[in-house]
Amino acid sequence: MALISAWPLVSPVLFFLRCFSSSTASSEGSVFQFDIEGSSAVSTQEATVIRGQQQAVAPGSWVPFAEGCQEGFYRTSSGKCSPCNCNGNANRCLDGSGICVDCQRNTTGQHCEQCPDGFIGDAVRGVPTFCQPCPCPLPALANFAVSCYRKSGSVRCVCKENYAGPNCERCAPGYYGNPLLIGSTCKKCDCNGNSDPNLIFEDCDEVTGQCRNCLHHTTGFNCERCAPGYYGDARFAKNCTACNCGGRMCDSQTGECLADSPEVSTDTDCPTISCDKCIWDLTDDIRLSVLTIDESKSTLLSISTGVAAQRRLNDLNLTTIHLQEAMSKKKNHAMLWTIQVDDAADEMNDLLREAETLDEQGNEASSKGRLVQKETTEINNRASQLVQQLNSIRDNIEEINSKSKYYAIQQELSPEEIAQKRNVAEEMLKEIKRRKPFTNQRQLADEEENAAKELLEQIEAFHEKYNDTRSLVTDVLEQLSEQDVKLSDLEEALHQALDYVIQTEDINRENTARLQRQEKQHEKIKEQINEVNSTLLSATTILEGPQKVNSELGEVIKNASGFYAEIDGAKKELQEKIANLSLFDDDLVEKAMHHAHNLRRLADELDGNLYGVDSNGLVQRAINASNVYENIAGYIEEANKVASLALNTTNRVKDAAVGIDTQVIYHKGKSEELLIRAMQLQRTAHDSSSYTIADTSWQVNGTFARMSSLRSQLMRAIAKMQSAETEEARERLEQAQLKTAEAVSATTTVTQATTPMDENVKLWSQNLQDFQHNSEAYDSAVHSAGDAVQKLTEVFPQLLDKLRKVEQKAPANNISSSIQRIRELIAQTRSVASKVQVSMMFEGQSAVEVNPKINVEELKSFTSMSLYIKLHKDNPQLAASPDRFILYLGNKNAKHYIGLAIKNDNLVYIYNLGGQDVEIPLDAKPVSTWPSYFSIIKIERIGRHGKMFLTVPSLSSTAEEKFIKKGEVLGPGSLLNLEPENAVFYVGGVPPGFKLPPSLNLPGFIGCLELATLNDDVISLYNFKHVYNIDTTTSPPCARDKLAFTQSRAVSYFFDGSGYALARNIERRGKFSQVTRFDIEVRTPTDSGLILLMINGSMFFSLEMHNGFLYLRYDFGFSNGPMLLEDSMKKARINDAKFHEISIIYHNSKKMILVVDRRHIKSVDNERTAMPFTDIYIGGAPNEILHSSSISSHLAGSIGFKGCMKGFQFQKKDFNLLEEPGTLGISYGCPEDSLMSRNAYFNGESFIASSQKVSLFTEFEGGFNFRTLQPSGLLFYSSEGSDVLSISMERGAVVLNASGTKIQSPERNYNDGKTHFIITSVTPERYELTVDDKKQSKKNPAKDRAGKSPDSIKKFYFGGSPLRTQQANFTGCISNAYFTRLDQEVEVEDFQKYSEKVQASLYGCPVESPPVALLHKKGKNSSKAKGNRNKKVGRDKDKISQPSSGLKKLYQVNFQREPQCHLPMNPKATEHAYQFGGTANSRQEFDHIPKDFSQRAQFSISLKTHSSHGMIFYISDEKETNFMALFVAHGRLIFMFNAGHQKIRIKSQEKYNDGLWHNVIFIRGKNIGRLIIDGLRVLEESFDGNANTWQVTEPLYIGGVAPGKAVKNIQINSVYSFSGCLSNLQLNGRSLTSASQTFSVTPCYEGPSEAGTYFSSEGGYVVLDESFSLGLKFEVVFEIRPRSSSGILLHGHSVNGEYLNMHMRNGQVTVKLNNGIRDFSTSVTLKQSLCDGRWHRIAVIRDANVVQLDVDSEVNHVVGPLNPKATDHREPVFIGGVPESLLTSSLTTRNSFIGCIRNFMIDEKPVSFSKAALVSGAVSINTCPAA
Repeated sequence: MALISAWPLVSPVLFFLRCFSSSTASSEGSVFQFDIEGSSAVSTQEATVIRGQQQAVAPGSWVPFAEGCQEGFYRTSSGKCSPCNCNGNANRCLDGSGICVDCQRNTTGQHCEQCPDGFIGDAVRGVPTFCQPCPCPLPALANFAVSCYRKSGSVRCVCKENYAGPNCERCAPGYYGNPLLIGSTCKKCDCNGNSDPNLIFEDCDEVTGQCRNCLHHTTGFNCERCAPGYYGDARFAKNCTACNCGGRMCDSQTGECLADSPEVSTDTDCPTISCDKCIWDLTDDIRLSVLTIDESKSTLLSISTGVAAQRRLNDLNLTTIHLQEAMSKKKNHAMLWTIQVDDAADEMNDLLREAETLDEQGNEASSKGRLVQKETTEINNRASQLVQQLNSIRDNIEEINSKSKYYAIQQELSPEEIAQKRNVAEEMLKEIKRRKPFTNQRQLADEEENAAKELLEQIEAFHEKYNDTRSLVTDVLEQLSEQDVKLSDLEEALHQALDYVIQTEDINRENTARLQRQEKQHEKIKEQINEVNSTLLSATTILEGPQKVNSELGEVIKNASGFYAEIDGAKKELQEKIANLSLFDDDLVEKAMHHAHNLRRLADELDGNLYGVDSNGLVQRAINASNVYENIAGYIEEANKVASLALNTTNRVKDAAVGIDTQVIYHKGKSEELLIRAMQLQRTAHDSSSYTIADTSWQVNGTFARMSSLRSQLMRAIAKMQSAETEEARERLEQAQLKTAEAVSATTTVTQATTPMDENVKLWSQNLQDFQHNSEAYDSAVHSAGDAVQKLTEVFPQLLDKLRKVEQKAPANNISSSIQRIRELIAQTRSVASKVQVSMMFEGQSAVEVNPKINVEELKSFTSMSLYIKLHKDNPQLAASPDRFILYLGNKNAKHYIGLAIKNDNLVYIYNLGGQDVEIPLDAKPVSTWPSYFSIIKIERIGRHGKMFLTVPSLSSTAEEKFIKKGEVLGPGSLLNLEPENAVFYVGGVPPGFKLPPSLNLPGFIGCLELATLNDDVISLYNFKHVYNIDTTTSPPCARDKLAFTQSRAVSYFFDGSGYALARNIERRGKFSQVTRFDIEVRTPTDSGLILLMINGSMFFSLEMHNGFLYLRYDFGFSNGPMLLEDSMKKARINDAKFHEISIIYHNSKKMILVVDRRHIKSVDNERTAMPFTDIYIGGAPNEILHSSSISSHLAGSIGFKGCMKGFQFQKKDFNLLEEPGTLGISYGCPEDSLMSRNAYFNGESFIASSQKVSLFTEFEGGFNFRTLQPSGLLFYSSEGSDVLSISMERGAVVLNASGTKIQSPERNYNDGKTHFIITSVTPERYELTVDDKKQSKKNPAKDRAGKSPDSIKKFYFGGSPLRTQQANFTGCISNAYFTRLDQEVEVEDFQKYSEKVQASLYGCPVESPPVALLHKKGKNSSKAKGNRNKKVGRDKDKISQPSSGLKKLYQVNFQREPQCHLPMNPKATEHAYQFGGTANSRQEFDHIPKDFSQRAQFSISLKTHSSHGMIFYISDEKETNFMALFVAHGRLIFMFNAGHQKIRIKSQEKYNDGLWHNVIFIRGKNIGRLIIDGLRVLEESFDGNANTWQVTEPLYIGGVAPGKAVKNIQINSVYSFSGCLSNLQLNGRSLTSASQTFSVTPCYEGPSEAGTYFSSEGGYVVLDESFSLGLKFEVVFEIRPRSSSGILLHGHSVNGEYLNMHMRNGQVTVKLNNGIRDFSTSVTLKQSLCDGRWHRIAVIRDANVVQLDVDSEVNHVVGPLNPKATDHREPVFIGGVPESLLTSSLTTRNSFIGCIRNFMIDEKPVSFSKAALVSGAVSINTCPAA
């Protein structure tokens, strides 16, 4: 770090070094090239050359083509030479373009204006800001950054994968090294797989790389050896086993026992070899001894104390003594060799003296002279060079001195720091000087330069030939296209001729056959004419009979008319009786309403008690809720009885009335049918001649019989009505009134009962806040909890049962809403209780039945549970009976369960999957050796494989003891089939009468237990159903010590998606200022969730995670509506289960900045407005806020955050979220299990992949859950050469394909939307496929596997494959996958760690229930019967009373839908109200203006809005001199018009953008203007009525104006369209109903909405501008949710007749094109309806004449004719519809699309409909009704 801080001072010194090296390059050829900030960009010599070149050819001068421009210039297209614009960083550029070649000084770009990756600076300005290597941490010498940037005066580094820190000065977790040491890099930790498997990376020392906490009985620097006392292979087999030598040591490889003292040979003499050989032997022995000593040292440091260690030390001492003796003998031999070497040295000296004498005689004086002369000349030249260098060095030193002062001032350095940094710089210079010169590199660079020049010359020659050839291409293509057209014409002509010949032959054959048939028919006709003549004679005699019958039928008609009149009289009497009976319902309903208000008040008081308690008192919250519910339960029970009695009475009266009415209408209908039949018979008698008299009389007799039966039924009905006992009904109603009054009086006592409870809760909360300082307060709280636990046990189930009954019987909506509110509070209470991190004391006879939140289906294939345990060893009961029961989770019949117990001094994990028990005893750590504080137990089960973990922590350090034991089921079972109604979860013991399985039938636990997690969910003992013998007075909970492994809990908070934190009055910690900042760190695997939310009325601020990326939206009252800031470039994915630091900075109240991991993501500017908030929600918010109309439409989703958060700061001030009073449902810690991604959702185009060390084709077992509605899809795939192992679904069945051998499940209904479990087993003998414990197998065919590599790393895929396979990719969910690996234990797969993830969602499973199940569920409703009854009643349309017109309108709109569509064609809307907004010019235009409008203009309107600005009404003349307008500005209504040159402005004082309906009347009279709001506030202003005549022209604008209008008179913010609803438009007393034109206006819909563009049934379309082209090559992707099965989705039309049309017809999506040759199309039909109420993805891809259509996972394509003359046309694109004039006759669908469209993209560019060229008709931009 000191080196990094000294860098600004080191930089000038390095500059000096470069200058010095450059000056000596010519003489020595050694150059140290460093491009560092502050060094010279261009040397003096280079500058001279450039200036000379610039003088050689003047800029702009023309030279002949053959001569070419000189260096530094380039030839333009006109032939002139222009200077290269390379910013002084290059001397050459390309002719024609001027693009620079060979950019120098670490620059790049077309003009050498940019710095490449890994460099920073300004390549344009030059000294001292040109490009230099990133100092991350050292420039050039040790640069480990991908890139870097400058911010706030300092350099920020973007480090490579293996490095971390602001300057990449340290290694990332899982790597080791010292980046600050030159030559050192960060390498991956290698612990041979023997480190903690729960960590994401292997744990080693960050500098040395030595592994920490070696597991599996291993030791060594890399955990590569078995620990002392163990033997085996620690690296590959991982089978270190304890020595069986009675405490002595054994061989670390073979396990053979070693002797106590190993023998050491003492014979070290060397009698037969030379002394030189002995010396090498001695050095080898010394080296081996050193290695042995180092190994012994490491062994001593790693072994533990004990008898075996003592013996090992004795052995080492003996070995050391023997080594000392051997070394002494070696030393004696060495002294002897030293004497011999001295003698040889004396002889060598004599020889040297003789050689010197001979050398002196051989030297001659002449040679010495020449040498002296040569050296003198060289010294003279060198001296002149040194003079020049010293001059330049002096200049450089002066520059260095000035720059040092400049950097010292800039960095605010003290003189001591300057001296320190100068010393560091000198050390760097010394290091640089010691480096070797770069001579070889310079030569290689010159060679490469020469080669590049030759290559450039070749390319230029080739370019000339290419230009010549290219000029001929167009001619050749034209000739080929002409020939192709002629050939195609000839081929078509031949086909037509052949067709004509075939048609002629067919016609001739048909004519011949037709002639023969006509001749036969002519003969038959003659015979039939004779028969007709005879029939006519007999008909005259038959007609006499029906004439007699006609007179009899006349009398029948008269009788029927009499019956009809009698029925009408009976109906009137029935209606009067119904009216009398309905009077009794009014009083009862009034009482019920009064009672509902009381229930609502009680619910609010309950809500206040729940929220008013401090968040740390989580246990007391549950106790407080239980006490309140216990009192309410009794009152609800009484209310239940009263409501039941009242409901029964009302239903009986109603059923009687409806039944009578139904019978009357039924009989009346029968009479009408009888009358119609009689009339038909009369007509038949006149017209028909085919009936005989006998048949006619029989029909008349039947008619009389039916009339008599009808009359008897009618008389019985009248008698039944008259016998109705009205007195009994009155008595029941009076009794119901009395019961209701009693319920009301009983509910008034709730307030008196809850008041002391509230006081107790506050007292408990105050005591718990001082828990660490006052143990007495804690004890009193525990005693109070003990008193309330029993009450809580009984109240919850009773209250839930009673609420169900009351809710089923309560007819009033307000009662149902109150009950629903109580249910929500109970759910919140259970959520709080599940996060209570407090243990419970068990005394051997106590037990708790826990209420787990998880669905039992999620426990079938995978079960994981963790808990804390502490034994009371001093308890005498435990000493007498040490075997104890701990927990049981399973069915009541003791089949299918998991459990924990203590047996034979071992912790035993027991589970049963329907067969025999599996017991896994943890014998490595007996229970008697456990410490007296809490330990952690974790049990897992994956299929039939089980595993148990025990972690024993330390109170004094972070060291932990970890023990693992595993087992598996030997039988066929692999699923834990728990029955929801029979499953129980007992902890500590079981209630009396419950029979445990024999393996768990033990006495209850003695000690303290605390539950932690169950699968992904946090659970607690305090979220229980029942407790048994729990007495906190005598047995208080154990306080858990602050152990080393729990320290991280104090800084992290866990959110499960249902809770949230609320920090109120955040300005108490920091103030909103010029720079406002929020910081928080998040860690999650989920796709979406709310992170931060602030609200104030209609103003809001929300930060969400949407599809894994951040989504920030806010509105502080801006005139242009909410601002959006999202990570659209996908720079920072958040949901990778890693902590990410998120910072939101609001600068100068006008700029919002989003930063992730100190990296700028995006920023946006807005109007200057301060943040108007005081409170902030974190991780979620209450449902009433999330679903409120003012907030829900702006949120991407209403999902709470699930994951971990820490470090929340406002203005750099920390907040403890659990200490905030408003916090609800969060807890300390960050459970790793909750952050794993064991689930993946695939959409038909996605897959995930990983590479692991597996043996797929020899010994393999794997399994996973899946869930889908699709019958086919690829689930798992892996290949090795020609062998393929795949698991897929084919037509609802599961198929295993192993190297060509297929196994298929017998059942074909696995695409039922339910969870199923697959297990696949491959052995050398058999292939097995098990689906939901149903096994199928086949023999493994004999096949030579010699060429395979069973232990190699293989790649496999889930959910599909990018390779070309026969199966389509899977659509659905895959979870809890596992398989056997060769290098690690069996464990569930964490998909988050997979290397490839393509379009897969790793959280949540949106697969819904199948449609058949939904229809069956609906069939249980009573709505069908009611519908039939209403249908009968509705026959008499004229006489039965109808609802009001408004209700009738809503009813018809809401229920009008196509049979195959899930959603109604029109959402529920307010009658005669219209929604404006979405685009800047949303409006209606009216052409008709009354004649008297100029004299008196009176307009009335109703409005509803949340917008602060917008135009409501506008009219003017052509020049806009005369005008009148009503608009909203800053929430206030403003009426404005002109009187001559004077502008009259009437403004309301109050704001009306509150989302409520307001009635507004504004009048312009002769000399006065009035503005009347809600009939209460009248604002007026007079003016001179003698002004010029006031005349205006059509059109009249409502809701907005046309582009360019009103800007002259109205401020720009209010010119834009009004965003809200308008209704009841009246002008001078007449309603305005028919607009001449409509632009982006829809009905005012009610109910929830979401993001998207809605196309209503009234028709409309969106026209995109010409920037979006649908040419010869494009890709269009969007999502739709239709409300009609037919409609146009997209249309593009060109002037030459070519078009592209996409439409739906009866659920089929079709793309049809014409490319100038002919029409061609392709279609896709989904197996499920497109109109099912869900979003569907559509993609169209065109490449010339090939068009592909994708609808969800279905794909189709077509290849049309190729048009060689086709060209791109930029024509408008119509979305959702198209004008009739542009549609061709060949299109089958001409209707507009009805429904929603969102996420529209063309060529991967998002299309914003709000910026469209035109929005015509009833189209709502950016808002889509959700129901």
